[in-house]
Amino acid sequence: MTEHIDRATRGRAVRAALGQEPFDLMLSGGTVVDVGVGEMRSADVGIVGPLIASVHETGSRTDSRSVFDCRGRWIAPGFIDLHVHFESSMLTPRAYAEAVVPRGTTTVFADPHELANVAGVAGVRYAVDASRDLPVRFVIQAPSCVPPLPGLELSGSDLFAAEIDEMLSWPEVGGLAEVMDMGGVLTRDLRMVEIVEAGHRSGKLVSGHAAGLTGPALQAYLAAGILSDHEVFAHVDAMEKLRNGMTVELRGAFDFVLPSLVAEIAALAEFPTHLVAATDDLFALTLLEHGGIDDLLRRLVSHGMPPVRALRIATYNGAYRLQRPDLGLVAPGRRADIVVLSSLDDVAVDDVFFSGALVASHGRLVVDLPDPPATPLADSVKLSAMVPDDFVMRLDVPDGRHRVRVVDGVVLTAWGEAEVEVRNGRVEPPAGHLVQVVVHRHGRVAPTPVAGLLHGWGDWTGAVATTLNHDTHNLGVFGRDPHDMAVAANAVIAAGGGVAVASGGVVLALLELPIAGILSPRSAAEVAGLQRQVSDAALSIGLPVGPLTQPLFSVMLMSLACLSGPHFTDVGLVDGTTGTRVLDLVIA
Repeated sequence: MTEHIDRATRGRAVRAALGQEPFDLMLSGGTVVDVGVGEMRSADVGIVGPLIASVHETGSRTDSRSVFDCRGRWIAPGFIDLHVHFESSMLTPRAYAEAVVPRGTTTVFADPHELANVAGVAGVRYAVDASRDLPVRFVIQAPSCVPPLPGLELSGSDLFAAEIDEMLSWPEVGGLAEVMDMGGVLTRDLRMVEIVEAGHRSGKLVSGHAAGLTGPALQAYLAAGILSDHEVFAHVDAMEKLRNGMTVELRGAFDFVLPSLVAEIAALAEFPTHLVAATDDLFALTLLEHGGIDDLLRRLVSHGMPPVRALRIATYNGAYRLQRPDLGLVAPGRRADIVVLSSLDDVAVDDVFFSGALVASHGRLVVDLPDPPATPLADSVKLSAMVPDDFVMRLDVPDGRHRVRVVDGVVLTAWGEAEVEVRNGRVEPPAGHLVQVVVHRHGRVAPTPVAGLLHGWGDWTGAVATTLNHDTHNLGVFGRDPHDMAVAANAVIAAGGGVAVASGGVVLALLELPIAGILSPRSAAEVAGLQRQVSDAALSIGLPVGPLTQPLFSVMLMSLACLSGPHFTDVGLVDGTTGTRVLDLVIA
């Protein structure tokens, strides 16, 4: 799949390459990073319209309508992000472009899974429409698992093979998004069989989610025709998947994975083409302060990976996986998506060209963005104001002390136990434990609060509430004091969605997310500023840093039933390892 180039433009590029007419633009005096063969060489790059027409000896051509000085700098392909949920940035596609384009990202393989969980096909259509005519190429995927694990959670919509077929027929859709229902794949659940088959039938890519799969289970998942994964929690996960031919979409979320992985890859006889770069879930604040793909590449280089190889992961390898032979190289006939860098080791992006046009320079966009489309995705939080009593954990047991099941850990969870005091059915959270409450917010069933205990989060002095609560985006509330929990929850409900932190009966910080309850209409800089406020407020009341580079993100992942281990969702306590519900919190 490539983007069509009209005959006239092709003709002009051919003639310019032959020296029969001038280039529209020439990047002169730089060093081209050839990620295909792994070398660097001095060269000028001649561009006609959106195409690279020629890469030739420095100074050998002077016939160009415009010249861009690259002396002392490196010319490399634009970065390709192979797995991203832009909704996790809390930005619309327009604002997302503001954040990632100046740092060199020119193509994103976007899974609007979060929008689909709120609004179904309409949410995906919004993602398609809102990503048009931007200086970054959005290749949209058709979400495969909405909800991710039926029976263990309830989202705002259900998608089956018929809806998947419809979305895969859209030209803007490049494949089936991550297949998260691993159990359904391995047990040949009919719903998942039909959805995966729709992906294969379309002839487009099928992406995976193979968290914790190893040995025969991993082999079986691959045999189902699902050939990529981003859920890597240790370098041995990545190497097993690479050795089985699986495309590994390497993230920077767990930095501790990278040093050992870089060392093991360096020892291989060949550099794997099926290792690509991805960001998955990054806040706007992270994108603006640290970067996205560029930050991952910087860390890979700092851990010892040669810069050209690091760049290859995010360019040539990405284009290979996307089946886009027009991307990923600074070479004739390729689309002129180009970054100009002042440092390879620091992956310092100075200038960004998209389809032959300069779109960003020195950290800022230099082009105007189109107006966003009108969105029908407001008023998605179908909840009335709540009261403190809604956030009291209850057990139908006699008064006294009882042992209960507890979710132990931050994101990477395990089973735990605690002894609790019960009076009149009300549980007093023991020291060192939080109450997590999940409330269905899509209006499909009664919004009955589900409450349980978390261990390993410390003793908080306030509460956090959010409707950006992966993957079904129900209302999630965390705290010890029911009054603070109600204050935070009601701030989010009144805003039509968002993230709020409360303490002492007052709201300390609020980020409003009125688009589907998960996105802000504000600019990237504005959203990043609000994310800092809610993150700082959450840390001030006791939020632990945890294993993630974005600590606030941990509360948004605690209902993620597709991860192994126990989690609370809107239907109760579930075991992501076995794919079952746990019906009784009390341990006999």
